[in-house]
Amino acid sequence: QLKQHRQQTVMLSFPPLKHSSAIDKQQHSKDSVFFRDGVRRIDFVLSYVDDKDCEKKQERRKVYEANLVKVGLELETEDKSESEDENTYFVKIHAPWEVLATYADVLKIKVPFKVNDIPENKEMPMNWLSTPFRLPEHIMKPEPDYFTAPFNKSKSDFFLINDKETFFPPSTRNRIVYYILSRCSYIKEECGDKDKKGIKRLLNNGTYTSAFPLHDCRYWTRSKDANCESERYNLYKHWARFLCFFKEQPLNLIRKYYGEKIGIYFAWLGFYTEMLLFAAIVGTICFIYGLLTYDDNEWSKEICNEQIGGKIVMCPLCDKKCGYWKLNSTCNSSWQSHLFDNVGTVFFAIFMGIWVTLFLEFWKRRQARLEYEWDLVDFEEEQQQLQLRPEYETKCTNRKMNRITQEMEPYLPITSKCARICLSGATVLFWISLIIACIIGVIAYRLAVYAAFASIMKDSLTNNLEVVGPYITPQLATSVTASCINFVIIMILNLMYERVAIWITDMEIPKTHLEYENKLTVKMFLFQFVNYYSSCFYVAFFKGKFVGYPGNYAYMFGKWSKLRNEECDPGGCLIELTTQLVIVMTGKQVWGNIQEALVPWLMNWWGSRRARSHPETLYSRWEQDHDLQSFGQLGLFYEYLEMVIQFGFITLFVASFPLAPLLALINNIIEVRVDAWKLTTQFRRAVAAKAHSIGAWEEILSGVAILSVVTNAFIVAFTSDMIPRLVYMYAYHPKGEMNMKGYIKDSLSLFNISEFQPLHEFCLSSYRDYRYPPGHVKQYTHTMQFWHILAAKLAFIIIMEHVVFSVKFFVAWMIPDVPSDVKARIKRERYLVQEYLHNYEVEKLKIQLSQNGSDETLK
Repeated sequence: QLKQHRQQTVMLSFPPLKHSSAIDKQQHSKDSVFFRDGVRRIDFVLSYVDDKDCEKKQERRKVYEANLVKVGLELETEDKSESEDENTYFVKIHAPWEVLATYADVLKIKVPFKVNDIPENKEMPMNWLSTPFRLPEHIMKPEPDYFTAPFNKSKSDFFLINDKETFFPPSTRNRIVYYILSRCSYIKEECGDKDKKGIKRLLNNGTYTSAFPLHDCRYWTRSKDANCESERYNLYKHWARFLCFFKEQPLNLIRKYYGEKIGIYFAWLGFYTEMLLFAAIVGTICFIYGLLTYDDNEWSKEICNEQIGGKIVMCPLCDKKCGYWKLNSTCNSSWQSHLFDNVGTVFFAIFMGIWVTLFLEFWKRRQARLEYEWDLVDFEEEQQQLQLRPEYETKCTNRKMNRITQEMEPYLPITSKCARICLSGATVLFWISLIIACIIGVIAYRLAVYAAFASIMKDSLTNNLEVVGPYITPQLATSVTASCINFVIIMILNLMYERVAIWITDMEIPKTHLEYENKLTVKMFLFQFVNYYSSCFYVAFFKGKFVGYPGNYAYMFGKWSKLRNEECDPGGCLIELTTQLVIVMTGKQVWGNIQEALVPWLMNWWGSRRARSHPETLYSRWEQDHDLQSFGQLGLFYEYLEMVIQFGFITLFVASFPLAPLLALINNIIEVRVDAWKLTTQFRRAVAAKAHSIGAWEEILSGVAILSVVTNAFIVAFTSDMIPRLVYMYAYHPKGEMNMKGYIKDSLSLFNISEFQPLHEFCLSSYRDYRYPPGHVKQYTHTMQFWHILAAKLAFIIIMEHVVFSVKFFVAWMIPDVPSDVKARIKRERYLVQEYLHNYEVEKLKIQLSQNGSDETLK
């Protein structure tokens, strides 16, 4: 009765559409998510601009909307005169209970049937420590825990339905409506073309300009309508503001408002950030260890010593323009290298190999718990994705019988499919080759420019700078400028390839949305893997490894090119790998955050400029959302891709830079809030979608984790100087003492200059290698120490890989993927569903039999 009275009151207050006025709009529409009657909730909104010259679009809209009404949806149209631009029509859609119940049954949406009776142990040890990081209880868990079962319309009284209007939350309602919109035809039945259906195709051909569910209020203030939940405001207040960076995320509210697919992304991102905290702490400790052992660095002391390093003349690092130089000129770079190239590096590389395993295993457990809590245990993603893509239906003209549905459906002939896959593969290979060509170009730049820097910096003004002068060396200048150029090339290629990847994936005509996302994921990750990591792989595993020796140097394109292969910095290649990693990783993260936050904000600011000239009261809820950016189907794809690339940086090359997890942690703390802010304030409300996991990204993360063990073992063995030092200390120290005195001279070989420059002021110069001296029977060939060091490096790689992989597999075996209490709850729920359904059917049968008995008695 109250509801009827309220409806009558509202109907009196708000006249029909064609008689509505600006005053009515001011009173009601500015923040309302209901029809003009104030009762029926707006579940979806379609917008279009009436093109009078295109009758075909008008006919499509007319038929499509008529078919929506036939299905049971209720529509209400806002005339263009009511919109702030006086050009856009808005079609508001409401799904009544009958429609929701029917399609909830079709989609097997789980709903509550009994309050959870399993006691939950909430008392955690040292629970008080986490109090400052928690959100209020009503934000985290606004609803009691229920046992759930797939909805069955014929057994609706079996479920806990208190109010039909609020039984299905808005996210479920908009998912059901979108399901209907995606399958509704826009041509008359007599035309017989069943493929002409779906809102996506209508958006693609311009019949409608947008389709979106509404936010429930403005993000900065609660809705004035008491029937609106104002969940958007709660999300903004407790989640999207940066001042909440130390608080936990309200995952249940995110899931309730945006759906499980977006919820699982933020759950994964939050868990990844939490796990990064441990890696960041250990990495920082390893870096501090390098600082504290600064004075124990014996080899750097020898390099800086005027009596040792000051008297060692080194061979030129390039032809013609580079001259001979003294070893003590690399004093500063040697000290810098020690910060990252020490015993702590080996420990951290092993630790990160184990950390990756713990991260993946604990995430599986966290994911299993979320699957249960969010009713995704029996959810099969393939069931939701079996719907054919409209593009597939349009482009595939051939038909064949589907064995499962026993219906004729379009298919792509095997010859056409193979041809498309071959063309797609060739395109991907071409672009990967283009990246490699760019990397080779950057290497050529390094070789050509190093000589120029070396000749310029002899008398450069930078030498007179008191603080930074000694640190600006030709090696550092070359490395920094090359890394910056490489970063710019990476970003340009990224922008170009994103469009190419989408184009070739469209060309393959994937059958379902799941197949489309998986194909695009593989292409994008493969490309970005090569794009972002190839320069780091070059510095780590190729630079300085194929140099030759004086008199027989190796050249990049042969001796005619005069581009002599790069040698490592005298302090080792590890410091250069660190420089490369910091520039590319930090540059990508800073640019990514600026782009994510700034671009949508600027576009929204520009798009809503007309509305700013009107009073806010004339700016309705659907108009406000219409002016926001659309969160596309691939919105989450790019978020995952960004984080997985970062994951590669902190695992594949972490042995060269222990502070990488700390940088990633700082970035991710910002990333969580930036993503939350833009999703809550800058984008239209995304259509709710289900997902029980992070999908193909989990397999990619596992692959990167395995590869990281190998790369870090090789970095420690071949890029750092750790193994040569240990071999010298244990096997080649002349006095048999366990220290590093004399290591520098031992690690250098001699070359007779007089063979090339007989009138030079000195006869011998040094270079980094283990070769016999001039005059020896085996002059300039590798010494036995070289082979011992090589054997030690290979042995270290084998031992480290076996130790880390053994621990990884043991940890993975020890930690079950699904927690025991979750298994118990799943079994309990399945048991109760069967028991309650059985009792329900028995009671129903008894009632039916008693009714039949009473009827016969009456007869």
